[in-house]
Amino acid sequence: MRRQLEGSRAVAETVARCRPQVVAAYPISPQTHIVEALAGLVASGALRPCEFLNVESEFAAMSVAIGATATGSRSYTATASQGLLFMAEAVYNASGLGLPIVMTIANRAIGAPINIWNDHSDSMSQRDSGWIQLYAESNQEAVDLHMQAFRLAEQVELPVMVCMDGFVLTHAVEPIDVPEQEAVDAFLPPYAPRQRLDPADPVTIGAMVGPDAFMEVRYLMHAKQRLALDLIPRIAGEFAATFGRDSGGLVRGYRLDDAETVVVALGSVLGSIEDLVDARRARGERLGALAIRCFRPAPLEQIRSALAGASRVVVVEKAFAVGAGGIVGQDVRLALHGTGVPVHDVIAGLGGRPVTAEALDPVITRAWTGELAELTFLDLRRDVAERELARLPGAIA
Repeated sequence: MRRQLEGSRAVAETVARCRPQVVAAYPISPQTHIVEALAGLVASGALRPCEFLNVESEFAAMSVAIGATATGSRSYTATASQGLLFMAEAVYNASGLGLPIVMTIANRAIGAPINIWNDHSDSMSQRDSGWIQLYAESNQEAVDLHMQAFRLAEQVELPVMVCMDGFVLTHAVEPIDVPEQEAVDAFLPPYAPRQRLDPADPVTIGAMVGPDAFMEVRYLMHAKQRLALDLIPRIAGEFAATFGRDSGGLVRGYRLDDAETVVVALGSVLGSIEDLVDARRARGERLGALAIRCFRPAPLEQIRSALAGASRVVVVEKAFAVGAGGIVGQDVRLALHGTGVPVHDVIAGLGGRPVTAEALDPVITRAWTGELAELTFLDLRRDVAERELARLPGAIA
């Protein structure tokens, strides 16, 4: 049943109905409301048996999740921004050990300077950590992805990040359907680890390996991610059959059938992009959109197939590789290699700067007329940037 809920509260209730046995929590905006709500559910007895551990740092939160999962417990945590960076060492350990932890990332910019608003620079900084990364377009999808994430993680034995835009989604109040406990139980079976630490049968995990074994360890992570490319749409299909909603999967097209220009993006910005698509379609222009719901593993074949009819592609992304350009755009170029389709990166919304259909409209016009550069910074205050650059000792007069 749909209820008026804050996105964070809806995620917390959904995670609770996935029956985690250990929740490791350290507060950092904008994810704090998620773990606060889970703490209340544990304290009230609504979530049990579950041990809620309020740890002293994000590094400790991931370390607790690693230890708990290694001993056979379904484990969960959440973080954002600098918190994700602080736990980065343990993030790599979780994937290297093949532990099916689920973690919510309430996407937020990385400093300095300090900025608490939304972009994707935090999760993108960990794109090569070995974690599966799923991106929610809406709070309903964030709810649905968490149920799918636990199943996916436990079947492929890899940790999963569910990324939802900080404040834009986490603090938005809207009608959301959080499935009842019985329905979640039917979709998500109890965690049955294939192997776990047992004092009665002691083994060591995570010990040092030499050159004779390390490549195989990393390859296995890669191979399991590639297996997930088949598993993710299968789980999404089962979810749709059970709950009657299309959530999850690898990609989602919007008005792509005859689209000449396609805008590609991740997360909540798809709402504004689809408004723009509708407006320009009403004027007879063949514009479409493609949502990448799974960023890692990279669904290159699905992206290539979805963009097969496009004459040009515009990638709108809320993060970029400093000194190089777009991150998502590079994956799209890889997917389209050999097709000759031009790909334009539009960096937008950094540090929470609004990304509106009105701001994107002239960008699409320039793409259509062939005037759009390969790399564009949307709404950049170029005069401010150039004035600062002119102060450099090596600036050219």
